[in-house]
Amino acid sequence: MALIDCNFYSEVLGLSTSMMVILPQQPMSQIGMENIAHTRKHKTLYLLHGLSDDHTTWTRRTSIERYVTPLEIAVVMPNVHRSFYTDMCYGGAYETFIALELPEICRSFFPLSHNRDDTFIAGISMGGYGAFKCALRYPQNYRAAASLSGVLDVANNPDNPPVNIEHDLINIFGSISNIAGTKNDLFYIVKQLKEKGEPIPELYQCCGNTDFLYAQNIAFRDFAKKEELPLTWQEDPGYDHTWEYWDIRIQTVLEWMFR
Repeated sequence: MALIDCNFYSEVLGLSTSMMVILPQQPMSQIGMENIAHTRKHKTLYLLHGLSDDHTTWTRRTSIERYVTPLEIAVVMPNVHRSFYTDMCYGGAYETFIALELPEICRSFFPLSHNRDDTFIAGISMGGYGAFKCALRYPQNYRAAASLSGVLDVANNPDNPPVNIEHDLINIFGSISNIAGTKNDLFYIVKQLKEKGEPIPELYQCCGNTDFLYAQNIAFRDFAKKEELPLTWQEDPGYDHTWEYWDIRIQTVLEWMFR
C-alpha cells in the first residue's frame, strides 16, 4: 500500500488543507503483506474523523492501512477541524467541500472510480454524523455509509457530554435551538429524501451501550426502522466512546461494505 500525506488547496474553503490517502499497490517481494492491486480505477472509502481529531488520526489510532490492504480500495481521510461536516454559519463550507469538491480533487490526483457503486463513506462520532449526512443528502454519490458512535441527533445534545461543544454548535449552526427541521437535521433529511423517492444508500450504525451518545443512536435506529431505511444496526455491551472500540468496528465496517 502507498500512504500519502497530501497538502492541497480548496477553492470552496479558500485555504490550503490536508488529507491522508491510502492507495493499493502490488509489490512482488514485500514481506508479511498480501497486497492486491489492479489497473482499473479504485473503489474509494472516504473515512471521516471526530471532533477533536484530524486527517492523521485514523492512521495513528488504528491499523487501517493493514486492514484495507487485501481489499483493493483507496481510503481518503480529510481534515475538517471542528466543522461537523457542515457549511458553517461562522466558518468554512465543509459540507460542500467534503461532498462535492473533495471527490473531484481526489479523482484528479489519483486513479479513483467515479461510479456511485464504488464510492463509500464512514466516520466516528462527529464523522459518523458527517458520513450519514453526506450519504442522505447526496444519495446519488454513495453506495453505502457507516456511522461508528455517531452524533446522529444534533438537535438534541446528549446529557453530560465529555466536552462542552456549545460554542462549536453556535459557530456551525448559528443557534443551538434552531437545528431541528433543517438541512442539518438527519431526521429531517430522511423525511425529505423519502418524499423525493430517491434510492437510499445502505447504512451501517453501531454504538457501545455505555457510550454517552447511546441514547442518540437508539433514537436514530428506531427512527430508521420506522422509516424502513436499509439500516444494519450493531450494539456492543460495555463499550464507551473510545478508539479501542472503533479499531474493532472499522474492521466490521470494511467487511460489511466490501463483502
